[in-house]
Amino acid sequence: VQLQASGGGLVQAGGSLRLACAASERTASSVAMGWFRQAPGKEREFVAATSMSASITVYADSVKGRFTISRDNAKNTVYLQMNSLKPEDTALYYCAGRPLGGLNRLRSEYAYWGQGTLVTVSS
Repeated sequence: VQLQASGGGLVQAGGSLRLACAASERTASSVAMGWFRQAPGKEREFVAATSMSASITVYADSVKGRFTISRDNAKNTVYLQMNSLKPEDTALYYCAGRPLGGLNRLRSEYAYWGQGTLVTVSS
């Protein structure tokens, strides 16, 4: 499965962006999906994840209440709606897939990775 992330850009603090991650093949029934991010000089960290059926989601504390993960299984696409953005949200955002697995916050548990899309939040 190949993943293609898009939607990054430059936004002012308090603004919104929606990231999208398109999969190369059907992922609905077999792949849990997540978003991670990596800021300059920092480790890649978990942001959010959604179950295969989209019935369960989990978020990092730092984005809870501001970000929403969703998926459209008919389009093999996962989204990350980001509201009330802060300068500390600036990072390269990666989507990832975990085949036949449940929700997980560990990047080592994800087998498929997109190329990343850059989000820059100015103060």
